[in-house]
Amino acid sequence: MSEQHARQQADGEGGRDHPSTRAPWEPERRPNSRAGASPWQDRLRTQLRFSGHTAPIPIVVPAETPEAGPSVPRVLDLALRMGELLLASGEGGEDVEAAMLGITDAYGLERCQPNVTFVAITLSYQPSLVEPPVTGERVVRRRAVDYTRLDEAHQLVEDITGGDLTLEEAYHRLADIRRNRHPYPRWLLLLSAGLIAAFASVMVGGGPVVAIAACVAALIGERLAQLLSDRGVPEFYQFVLASMPAAAITVAMIKLGIGISPYAVVTGGLFALLPGRALVAAVQDGLTGFYITAAARLLEVFYLIVGIIVGISIVIYVGDRLGVEFAVEGSFNLNANHRGVQLLAAGAVSLTFAVLVQVRRRLLPVAFAGGAVGWSVFQVLREAGAAPVLATAVATGLLGLLGQLLARWHGTSALPYVIPAIGPMLPGSAMYQGMLGLSLGHTDTGWLSLVNAASLALALAAGVNVGSEAARFVLPSPPTRTGREMRPASKRTRGF
Repeated sequence: MSEQHARQQADGEGGRDHPSTRAPWEPERRPNSRAGASPWQDRLRTQLRFSGHTAPIPIVVPAETPEAGPSVPRVLDLALRMGELLLASGEGGEDVEAAMLGITDAYGLERCQPNVTFVAITLSYQPSLVEPPVTGERVVRRRAVDYTRLDEAHQLVEDITGGDLTLEEAYHRLADIRRNRHPYPRWLLLLSAGLIAAFASVMVGGGPVVAIAACVAALIGERLAQLLSDRGVPEFYQFVLASMPAAAITVAMIKLGIGISPYAVVTGGLFALLPGRALVAAVQDGLTGFYITAAARLLEVFYLIVGIIVGISIVIYVGDRLGVEFAVEGSFNLNANHRGVQLLAAGAVSLTFAVLVQVRRRLLPVAFAGGAVGWSVFQVLREAGAAPVLATAVATGLLGLLGQLLARWHGTSALPYVIPAIGPMLPGSAMYQGMLGLSLGHTDTGWLSLVNAASLALALAAGVNVGSEAARFVLPSPPTRTGREMRPASKRTRGF
């Protein structure tokens, strides 16, 4: 622990890079603990994706332990606590199981079966065919988004699977990770929510007045949601209340005759609320065979989106009763004279999203660049005549590919690279049109817009996953028992 604290003090942010060898804006590069070794995610995914009788022996260097071996309950507890931390941070079910399997294998427990669902994590160890299994379980009751903590957890798993830590050292490091304070104060997170709304409104064609209105609305909504959260109110009602100020300010400005674009104000106010992180994790779990977890995550996304719809629909209905006229139709304003401004706004949306999900400070420039790149690809494809779903899938697929390559290069999770970058492409405008249409009685238009929003959201999440899988074709695969490099997929069930 003392060596770790000394390194943290030397870097100032808990990193391991020396300032003389790394520029301040350059992401931290964490070399693998073994030269030429593939990342632990790929090494352990291979074992998970093989059937039981063909599973290869994981290529790990066992940690140095006493002759009696490590305590089985302690190893299981360490793996369960690590899985709880990863799952609560939004990591996919496959990577959570891979991390748990890597920890148990590193400390000599080679016959373990991990099982991850949305709220429960189970790990079972069978000493032999004639001995009863030892099983442990933990329940994830609270989820906290902190990608700095997730980054440190990934590095800890890498060190454990590399055989660099004893069991007690791993316990101390995990305790340090859980005790570490968040990198950004609460007031900055609140401000980030407002800035996301301001930049998003500019990105879809709003002016300075619209940006200020969206920022104020998002700040009020986020603060109200924090008050409900502090009092233990369920998250559904937090989203209902947080979505209302944007619509209420829009209704008030239209009623007062202030010439604004209500489309841009409400769309900007939605961006900080849309559950893009949970949606990406849900699609990832579904595509990798974790159907129960995927269904639970999708149900969570459904409830949160319904909460947004309820909040805005209430205000729009009240505004309609007061005689406020809304335009159901709307679209992105891709004016050629404003492309540069919108590009900068898209990068700023990703930057503020990165702060909101607590990404390391040194990765903030990467988040800005990722948002700008993704938005540029999306704009080019849209102007070339591509459908919004196709443009979204291609742009997010590229971001998923680049995010995975950067994550493997620096030895960390891909979520801090990918999730902020996809922020500008969240389907806030389609959701607004759908809610407005349903609230004003335009049922056909409303449902069509909501279906379009769902299609864009699924294209966004699927594109990220496809890009992540494509990245592994570039990376070396871990060898199997026969020496061949392969990473087989799950066999088809063929309907039974």
